[in-house]
Amino acid sequence: MSKANITTHVRRINGVAVIDIGGEVNAQAEDALAAAYAEASQSGVKAVVLNFSGMEYMNSSGIGLLVTILIRAQRAKQKLLACGLNEHYQQIFALTRLNEAISIYDSEAEAVATV
Repeated sequence: MSKANITTHVRRINGVAVIDIGGEVNAQAEDALAAAYAEASQSGVKAVVLNFSGMEYMNSSGIGLLVTILIRAQRAKQKLLACGLNEHYQQIFALTRLNEAISIYDSEAEAVATV
């Protein structure tokens, strides 16, 4: 199995967890994304923002990982938001209807302000 080419970093802004995602979101990213979400979800956080501004590539396996994170967030009664998606990935979210469950914002500041 090939090595994951993803970076994640978890930050907190006004009680909202932000996961900065860089590199490739594909099947090899599963462990890194799961660990980042677990870290972000600590302390009863009410919302998690996925910041995709550093993402280079995402495939259908990556979309599946996002669905898994969405399910975990819903079970924890957390809002899941996204920012930093380029136009191509915004279209992918619309085609897969992920944009109906994960609100997309132009900037991190906008996403954090809605919580």
